Amino acid sequence: MSRERPASLEWGSKTFKIDPAFPDPALIARACDIIGSGGVVAFPTMSLYGLGADAWNRHAVEKVRLIKRRPESKPVLLLVKDVSFVDRLARKVGDTARSLIEHFWPGDITLVFEADPGVPGHLLSGSGKIGLRVPAHPVARAIVEAFGGPVTGTSANLSGSKSCYTMEMVRESLGVLPDLMLDAGPLRGGVGSTVVDVSVSPPLILREGAVCAKDVMAVVT
Repeated sequence: MSRERPASLEWGSKTFKIDPAFPDPALIARACDIIGSGGVVAFPTMSLYGLGADAWNRHAVEKVRLIKRRPESKPVLLLVKDVSFVDRLARKVGDTARSLIEHFWPGDITLVFEADPGVPGHLLSGSGKIGLRVPAHPVARAIVEAFGGPVTGTSANLSGSKSCYTMEMVRESLGVLPDLMLDAGPLRGGVGSTVVDVSVSPPLILREGAVCAKDVMAVVT
């Protein structure tokens, strides 16, 4: 269901400390209210900070792109609360994909599927494919579970620049700040999620990240 509200770069950004293990439900509710109103929230994942917006709202996704200076040619991965969304958003979910889901979700692996025809074009960037992940970090999980629908999960940094694992780095990297910033302290840093294209056979590792390629191949071979 689309919630079309024009994106605004005028909203003031506010930062709140949040417990990474036991996130305050009131802060999660506030984050969901902002996302539902077309805003953007910076939140922690296991390795890096991400930018969350309502995936169905093209204006909100446009705002994420403006904040990151991310070209429209690059797709935006989505965080979902459970596997049921994969069946809704992907044209086909094969046995290989289901095996990877069973082994690594919730976790740091993004699976790329051929998108269902009903997926809005602003999420596909002309590729016809969509990247999905069920996050493991308690804050990210709480947001997607409370919001209900898919949320963008792209990293909170300027496109092409170093990823940010502290909120200070996020502030230094972004010229325009998100509407809300949930600071869970320093994250583990390093690389982001491993990205695997499961729309092809055999599956193709597009980016090796937190999940080692050998661990992925051990599941699919």
